Amino acid sequence: MIDSKVQRRKKDCNGPPPGKYMIVFVDDLNMPKKEEYGAQPPVEVIRQWMDHGGWFNRKELTFLNIVDIVYLSAMGPPGGGRSFITNRLLRHFNLVTYCELEDADVKMIFNTKLGAYVKSYTNEVYNAVEKATLATLSLYKAVELEMLPTPSKSHYTFNLRDMANVIQGMSSSSSKAIINVNTFIKLWAHEFEREFGDRLISTEDRQWLR
Repeated sequence: MIDSKVQRRKKDCNGPPPGKYMIVFVDDLNMPKKEEYGAQPPVEVIRQWMDHGGWFNRKELTFLNIVDIVYLSAMGPPGGGRSFITNRLLRHFNLVTYCELEDADVKMIFNTKLGAYVKSYTNEVYNAVEKATLATLSLYKAVELEMLPTPSKSHYTFNLRDMANVIQGMSSSSSKAIINVNTFIKLWAHEFEREFGDRLISTEDRQWLR
């Protein structure tokens, strides 16, 4: 794919048009499955460019230099279908990471948001906000832990945006419809199933969530 986007600069040297740089974004860098001997061929091709500035021309069997390109990558923590990346590759990157929010912080954020919206509802519903937030957080953590991405389920990537969508869906309700805690619980179950259940592709996974 990269070879198709670059042009010949000189013999055995390709690159973008003179005076320009090409940025290559590689998502899920640690997703390639390891082969029998533990190597990840797609990752090794990138590592070869990092170490030697190019790769081999398989038609002419000569080394081809690729110049004026920059690599950006993204990946999640190892686990599920994601593997550890060799330090021979990681040493070429400037790493930018972030820490997960503490559960207490997540609870406070979403409890405040949902509580402010249902403040005009009945006291029974308003008093159930904290329990709904805790239940959402608990199930979210369970889904994040159990439903790990694999090559066949690469879209199994859950984050706080999914939890926020559940809370936002509940905040789109009406006090005329949510008249007691039972309807509030049904709304919560519906929003959680819509956000998480609809993304699960196997019957076993869906039954686990239910």
